[in-house]
Amino acid sequence: MEQRQRGRPRAFDRDHVILESARLFWRNGYSGTSTRALTAALGLSTSSLYAAFGSKAGLFEEAVRTYAERYREIYARAVEEGDVHAVVERVLVESVDEFSRPGDTHPGCLLSSAVMTDSTSTLDASAYFAELQSSNERTLRERIDRAIRDGDLAADTDAAALTGLVQSVWHGLSVRARLGAPREDLLATVRLAHDLIREQLTP
Repeated sequence: MEQRQRGRPRAFDRDHVILESARLFWRNGYSGTSTRALTAALGLSTSSLYAAFGSKAGLFEEAVRTYAERYREIYARAVEEGDVHAVVERVLVESVDEFSRPGDTHPGCLLSSAVMTDSTSTLDASAYFAELQSSNERTLRERIDRAIRDGDLAADTDAAALTGLVQSVWHGLSVRARLGAPREDLLATVRLAHDLIREQLTP
């Protein structure tokens, strides 16, 4: 009797798994995304998912780190600009580009949705997000301090307040992107914020 050959298991594409799981977390949050929903969407068994990531929380954290690190890179590139106003513009414009990337290559603004869902299973991811935000804020603050010392900004500029303003605009753009604001609307906000900062703080 001829034995039936088993089908070949589908190759495990880690990048694809992370992207698809990030989409689910973006739509439903961490708590609202069940392991069953993940395995169904990813075409994986529960045992395969756990073998690769340890747990649902492990997969969530890897998805967060994969997409969050892009924002750290944006700040690191921006502060290399020679003009501090170009620094602010680049931080905001490149972040909008990241918030509004096509859905076939990006899960949406994961940082303004699933990461903010607090549960004991996501404390590591939430702590990582807080560290990332603090790191980006420090990077920007140091660059603004240097601009004040160099005379690129008015001597009486409040570096902490300016950093907080840019970060507040950043968070607002992130939330609006998640709510579906068009990219051009977000960029219009960036242009206005940038113009107001330049007008108020140019020496």
